Amino acid sequence: MIQPDADATPNATPAPAMAWAERADEAARSVTHLFGQRLFFLPGTHIAATVRPSGRIENLRRPWHYWWQAHYLDCLVDAGFRELGRAGRPPEKFDGGTRPSAGQLASRLVTGIRLRNFLTFVNHYYDDMAWLALSTLRLERLAEESRRPSTRRQEKIRKSLTLQFDSASTDDLGGGTFWSTKRDFKNTPATAPVALYYARTGNTAKAQALLDWLDARLFDPTRGLYLDGIRIRSTGETTLEEAIYTYNQGPVLGALLELGGAAHLERASTVVFAVAAHLTLPGTTGNATGSPAPSLVLRCDGTGDGGLFTGILTRYLALAANDRRLPQDVRTTAAGMVTDTAMALWAGRRPIAAGERLARHGRAGEPVFSFEPPRRPAGDTYPPGAAVELSTQLQAWMALEAAASVAAASATADSGLGAN
Repeated sequence: MIQPDADATPNATPAPAMAWAERADEAARSVTHLFGQRLFFLPGTHIAATVRPSGRIENLRRPWHYWWQAHYLDCLVDAGFRELGRAGRPPEKFDGGTRPSAGQLASRLVTGIRLRNFLTFVNHYYDDMAWLALSTLRLERLAEESRRPSTRRQEKIRKSLTLQFDSASTDDLGGGTFWSTKRDFKNTPATAPVALYYARTGNTAKAQALLDWLDARLFDPTRGLYLDGIRIRSTGETTLEEAIYTYNQGPVLGALLELGGAAHLERASTVVFAVAAHLTLPGTTGNATGSPAPSLVLRCDGTGDGGLFTGILTRYLALAANDRRLPQDVRTTAAGMVTDTAMALWAGRRPIAAGERLARHGRAGEPVFSFEPPRRPAGDTYPPGAAVELSTQLQAWMALEAAASVAAASATADSGLGAN
């Protein structure tokens, strides 16, 4: 059973790099054990159930959440990079020497996604495909570092999805990327990750054009954040959707950092400070001296698709925290949001009890995480007997991976070795 530790509350001094890595490993084991399974019992496949407790046939009847699987893949890649050895840790499998590595599970998951998606990676939603494209790019880099490249499959995925993004990124409304094949909505959720994908694959001109459109049409200068999108009505009229979501800010931040340059880095700084000002919860936490400090716990957006939103933002805030091109106060603010949010999730976890139904899928003692930290711990949001959604548990895993990344970079800098 998980025992409370001295630094498991939001009022404690942040844990060292090793502790955050161990927490990320614990989240990785919990999610893979609780939700992971073969697809149709087929060897060489992996897929995540969307809800537990549940049966295999029951899961096949549920809606297909393509983009949840894409973020599951991203989390496995995170664990895979840590398996290579980071911040003084030797190379080590996250789930023990006899179990598949994170990279192996990730490769099987790509196979599972393709089979479950009717033998294709093409989907009706361009943002879904963008998330998968980004995660498979990272998997390709992991394979190269692990000396297990699979270039032929990665090239097929990249070619297939790039054609989709080229088709969806049109001059309608002056630019941007359509959200779906209905082509009635251009928004930040699709445009930002597609821009990041273009930037990471060397198509900087297209990435820049998409960022220019976001800045011109969807950036709110009064708050320093990006609005949701522009909807095209059947009459041809357009409507600005002014909602601001946590996860939309993340891939924009990633694209700004990927392209670099003074203007982009300045805008990235604006976004980091705006997130801290508008998307964190009121309250205080403890700083390194134990005295009260403003809370930097990010708000969360409930369950379902919203259960992923804040986790996605922490991934890109970690990139900002580790980017030495940004001013120190920006990096400190980004790191604080990542660490405070991860600390709140960790502090609010509850262990799976031996007698509850979840233990039939996962392992007794492994954690379940809240979807509303720190206001409600997992014992309230997911008491024994409640159904647990994959999205919310991936969110916690992402946040813990982000905290581990920030802590590892800080430990490397403190050692005088510099950033990779």
